Parts: sequence; C-alpha cells; structure tokens
Amino acid sequence: MRLGVLDVGSNTVHLLVVDARRGGHPTPMSSTKASLRLAEAIDSSGKLTRKGADKLIDTIDEFAKIAASSGCAELMAFATSAVRDAKNSEDVLARVLAETGVSLQVLSGVDESRLTFLAVRRWYGWSAGRIINIDIGGGSLELSNGVDEEPEVALSLPFGAGRLTREWLPDDPPGRRRVDMLRDWLATELADAAATMLKAGSPDLAVATSKTFRSLARLTGAAPSAAGPRVKRTLTATGLRQVIAFISRMTAADRAELEGVSAERAPQIVAGALVAEASMRALSIESVDICPWALREGLILRKLDSEADGTALVETSVRDAGREN
Repeated sequence: MRLGVLDVGSNTVHLLVVDARRGGHPTPMSSTKASLRLAEAIDSSGKLTRKGADKLIDTIDEFAKIAASSGCAELMAFATSAVRDAKNSEDVLARVLAETGVSLQVLSGVDESRLTFLAVRRWYGWSAGRIINIDIGGGSLELSNGVDEEPEVALSLPFGAGRLTREWLPDDPPGRRRVDMLRDWLATELADAAATMLKAGSPDLAVATSKTFRSLARLTGAAPSAAGPRVKRTLTATGLRQVIAFISRMTAADRAELEGVSAERAPQIVAGALVAEASMRALSIESVDICPWALREGLILRKLDSEADGTALVETSVRDAGREN
C-alpha cells in the first residue's frame, strides 16, 4: 500500500510518501517539505492569521496533488502544536476541508508522544527493554517511558524550540544572561515531569527523536544523514554542553553554515539545545541514541495496525486537558 503522511508542524509542512504493509518495513519513496513557520503567524489574539491560513491551504492543496500523482491510496493529514494552539483552529480546519478536500486531523500532544514512542519501540525492538524517549518540536516537548508499544507515561509540555526562542531568546545572537535564565527556568519547570517519568522506571535505553536532536548529534560528530538511517548516532551530555557554549555565541546566519543545521532550524537550535540539555539532566541521562523514526512513522504503523485489528488510529482526545500542546 502506498500511503502519504502530511505533517503540519509549527515550522514545516512535510509530505512523506511510503510503501507500507503490515509486518513490513515502511519504505520511503519521496519527501517534500515547505517552511511555513505557522507558529509565527499566530496573532496577538491567539488566532492563525488569514495570510497564514491561506499559505497553509495553498501548501496542503499542492501536497495533496503530489500525493495523488505519486499513487497514494490514502493521504493521512495531521497537524500538531501550531494549529492545535490556534484559537480559530476549527475555522482553519473547515477551510482546509472545503478548499482542498483534505481532512486535517489535529493530534493532541499526548497522541504525539504515544505515536512517536510506538515508532521508537518498533525501531529498537523488544530487546531494548524499558525506553525513555525525548522529542523536541517547534511548539512542544514530548516525553514517554515504557516497556511495551504503548508507553506507561506520555507527556507533552509547551517547551518547543521555536516557542522558547520567541519567548526567551529574541536577540541574535542570544545574550548570555538570557541563555542562563532559560536554562534555570527549564530546570525548574521540568522537575515534576521528570519525576513522573522516572516513577515508571529507569530506562534501559534512552532515545531521542526529532530534527533538533539529529542536528545536535551531527554538531557533536555523529554521522551525516547521507550515511543512512541504520548508522548508530548518539548525543552525549558532555558533547551537548560543548555545543551550547559554541552555538550560543553565534548569529543564526553563522549557525546555518554549520554542517547539519538548516537555515530554517538555525534561529531556534540554541533553545532546542537548552531543552535537550535540561531534559537529559532532569532525567539523569548522560547519552541518548538518535532514532530515525518518529511521529510520521508512528502514524503509518498505527494505521496499518488499526486496519488489521479494528482499533482506533488515534485513541485520546484531540484536546487533552493539562499541560500539553
């Protein structure tokens, strides 16, 4: 079965086309991205602007046509924190459906965490034992812990790299005092979440997903993406501290020249690194393995599972109560 997964994130809209079958390895056929920075298109009232919605609709329409021309039997379209947080999200979703024919489903932060954990578990298998996973998006931070395919704990917190850059590090380069303030604030804010995570059990394997972690690992010497997904990549706490000291003194333009850091990620990589550092420290983790599979692969795997056993693709509410995005 050829499937399209359309992921509408805070920074990027990403279409992944894969050939997939239950029990098989999803094989990527094509990947198309557009940088919309939807989180920056939220106005002072908390609504996605008309211009932002128009750009989103145009992009979804274009990507839906790409999926159709690629032979996709189905297009699964999901939105995460930027659309989820917008106070006019229902109106935006209605426009998307009316003008593109695409039903865009808003994922709760808890579902993001759960589905990413599923992808990580399938990648590493049962022999990995208890896994803790950390995922840093543009708008939110997802944490999960478990020994099965369904995590025992799945949390979503409003500590995304883009969000914290806008709220804490508006200067370019960020001032040292602001960096120290954000570091201290994150340590306090993550304490309760870390305690909840560790109460479920200490991990046999600590894992990290997301472009932010891949970029940080590359900056510490991990293999480039060209080496393929099966090359082991790790990020250590020591290496991360050294990277933060280096990149926090650079402008975004200079960071974009570093190998592994894209122009769109360069402005928020410092905040992302601080979230990574704070998360690892709070969870007493000295090293994480970088998993190439994340939310999109989790969606594909759950789709195949749901068709086989009739379970729901997304089980929790699209707007869970509590501290999530």
